Amino acid sequence: MDHNDLRIGDAEREQTMAALREHFAQGRLTHEELDERLDRTLAAKTVRDLSQVTADLPGSSPAYAQPQQLPQFDRDAWRQAMRAHRHQMQTMRHAQAGRPWHDHSRRHWRGHRGPGLLPLLVVFGVLGLVFGFGLFKILLAVFLVATVFNLVHRRFHYRG
Repeated sequence: MDHNDLRIGDAEREQTMAALREHFAQGRLTHEELDERLDRTLAAKTVRDLSQVTADLPGSSPAYAQPQQLPQFDRDAWRQAMRAHRHQMQTMRHAQAGRPWHDHSRRHWRGHRGPGLLPLLVVFGVLGLVFGFGLFKILLAVFLVATVFNLVHRRFHYRG
């Protein structure tokens, strides 16, 4: 298959239109020529169509250049890069292992025990509202005591 018969995409059309606008700005094209060439660019389907739009303009190379050879995959270089990455990650893990428990960057991972007492107290609070406010007041007091206890416990338990 000939390279000029390859289909083009929107990116190639945009490149060609930008080049045409630059030629217009430099005075090489009139407004009517620019409009006509922009229309031809939008209608272009192949590399050949795009090269014909800019063929008579100086320094104009086709918007879709010859496909270049992709670099060969170097498995050894990839393995070496992965080893270096793993070594770097291990070094970072070992450096973080000596940090105190109250480190703010890792706090959310420490002491996570599931949903806890709060959902249960919310359910009992709703039941207290439905069946009477006396039970609600008791549950509110229990919730406040549990919250204060939890804060004090965490403060002393995770102290570095």
